[in-house]
Amino acid sequence: MRVLIAGGGIGGLAAALSLHAAGIEVEVFEQAPEIRPLGVGINVLPHAMRELTELGLQDRVAAAGIVTRELAYANRFGQMIWSEPRGRFAGYAWPQVSIHRGHLHLVLLEAARERLGDARIVLGARMAGFEQDATGVTLRLEDGRSARGDVLVAADGIHSVARTAFYPDEGPPIWNGAILWRATSIAAPFLTGATMALAGNRDVKFVVYPIADLPDGRKLTNWIAERRVDPDQEWKREDWNRPGRIEDFFGTFADWRFPWLDVPALIRSAQSVYEFPMVDRNPLPRWTHGRVTLLGDAAHPLYPIGSNGASQGILDARTLALKLATIDDPIAALEAYEAVRRPATAALLVATRGDGPDMVLDIAEARAPDGFADIEAVMPLAERAEIAAHYKRLAGFEPAMLNARPSLSPPRKAA
Repeated sequence: MRVLIAGGGIGGLAAALSLHAAGIEVEVFEQAPEIRPLGVGINVLPHAMRELTELGLQDRVAAAGIVTRELAYANRFGQMIWSEPRGRFAGYAWPQVSIHRGHLHLVLLEAARERLGDARIVLGARMAGFEQDATGVTLRLEDGRSARGDVLVAADGIHSVARTAFYPDEGPPIWNGAILWRATSIAAPFLTGATMALAGNRDVKFVVYPIADLPDGRKLTNWIAERRVDPDQEWKREDWNRPGRIEDFFGTFADWRFPWLDVPALIRSAQSVYEFPMVDRNPLPRWTHGRVTLLGDAAHPLYPIGSNGASQGILDARTLALKLATIDDPIAALEAYEAVRRPATAALLVATRGDGPDMVLDIAEARAPDGFADIEAVMPLAERAEIAAHYKRLAGFEPAMLNARPSLSPPRKAA
């Protein structure tokens, strides 16, 4: 079997590594002429770290980021609403890692080049379209080149060419009215030194976590300033590399000085700021059409709530490889992959639109808009714990369930 992957992002490379590990021939076609470490911070949750560990990449990923100890939620005054241990500190067999998106991307790229060979990672190769018949599928590139395989996996992002071909009337991504300003700053450690913290509420939120250790003891710190605006105003096509302006949002957070973090000082020390509208797309009725299927953001772009975007793409990749390695008919294998992943990601998409685990911020704001003396009087511990636990169950990383789940690594096929 030969699998073609359109898109060399995190999901596409995770799929390539997983297929190669299963003994399946694979080739990746990435539209960018050069893969550079773009973007800012993301979190790789334990269910995705389990998959990267089974690909032999845990040490590389952990070394490139920060092993997260804690997740903390606070109101806009910095008063703590909820905190919990994360990763191995919470009983998982795998860590959670906070990391620069570009650094994770390069870890996967380096491993793919080592294992597949440079010739199997084709750059400057943007998909123009495809045709399929009873014996295979042909990928057509914009420069006139083509490739033939048994399966085509479209991992080409939120503006997927394949998704558009299947659903030409879908239209642009759906904006929820929130703008994210994302950046990194060099700063002193806060709280545990490996905490991911969220403060505010649905309309105004600040997210912060370290993504790398620095020699002087400080941290490369990722932060996101989020503000909801009039959704009827125009917005530009989302681009992780579009520069933003601090003056557009600084006033909102100018007095957010907490005992554990000086938000205005962190914002002022930004190395660079990027602006991004919070968008997603509605769940699809089908991902798989014959020998072609969707993966990652092409299939299920999610709001960056709950830290699950990249992690879900990695789970897609591993499930896809398992089905292709264990089901002889490639079309049946793609349908089996979709049967597992499409319902799970559709439910998660709905949850992120409802703010997922971040709803503790909204509840605290509604019940105690001026702050509180005792969070237990505002939100009992059992209520806060259940919100966190429900999201973990929905997203597939409840500790006992994840630790006990069978491996997604298929038996390696004979060459």
